[in-house]
Amino acid sequence: MKIRVLLADDHKLMRDGLSSLLQKEPRVEVVGVAESGRSAVQLAKELQPDVMVMDVAMPDLNGVEAARRIRMENPNVRVLALSMHDDKRFVARMLQAGASGYLLKDCACGELVRAIETVHRKQVYLSESITTLVTDEYKRQLTTTGASPEVILSPKEREVLQLLSEGKSTKQIAAKLHVSVKTIETHRTQIMEKLDLHSVAELTKYAVREGITSL
Repeated sequence: MKIRVLLADDHKLMRDGLSSLLQKEPRVEVVGVAESGRSAVQLAKELQPDVMVMDVAMPDLNGVEAARRIRMENPNVRVLALSMHDDKRFVARMLQAGASGYLLKDCACGELVRAIETVHRKQVYLSESITTLVTDEYKRQLTTTGASPEVILSPKEREVLQLLSEGKSTKQIAAKLHVSVKTIETHRTQIMEKLDLHSVAELTKYAVREGITSL
C-alpha cells in the first residue's frame, strides 16, 4: 500500500516540483498540496494523509503552529519538516510541535523518500546536517532560557502575533479568526505586555527572530 502524502509549501514552484518528483515514486502517493499552514490544517483534516511534508516558514499560519494543530487533531498523521532553515530554534520548535523529522530543502529526492518512509514507520528522521544541531547544548539552552514563544504566549496569541507581524490590520485579523476587533486588541495588548515590547515593529522583529514568520 502506498504512503499517502500531503505537501505544504507557500512556493508554487517548490510544491509542483516536489509533487512531480514524488508522483514518480512507486511507494508514494501525493494526495494533495497546500499553499499555507492554515490550508494544510484543513486539508489534513479532509484527506487524512499518512505523512505531511511541511515547510516551516509559511505566511498566515507558520509550519510550527500548523504541525501542532494537525498532530492534536489527528495524531496518526506524521509530520516531516522540509525547510531551508538549519537554525536550531526552527528545528527545536518543529520537533516540540510534534514533527517526526526535519530535512533541508537541498536534500536529494532519494533522501526525502527515505525520510517519508521512516516517519511513516513512526520513527524519527533527521538529515545528517540537522543531527549535529540536536545536541544537549541546545536542549539545555532551550530549557534554561525558558523564553521560547511556546512558553510565553498562548496558541491564539502566537497566531495573532504572526498575522500582526505580516502587516495585517486588527480588523483583518478579527475577520480571519472570526472574532471581534476588541478581542484582537486585547490579544495584542497581552502579547506586548508578556514580551515587554511596545510597537508592531518590535513585535515583527521578535516574530522573525523566533521563526514565527519570515520576511
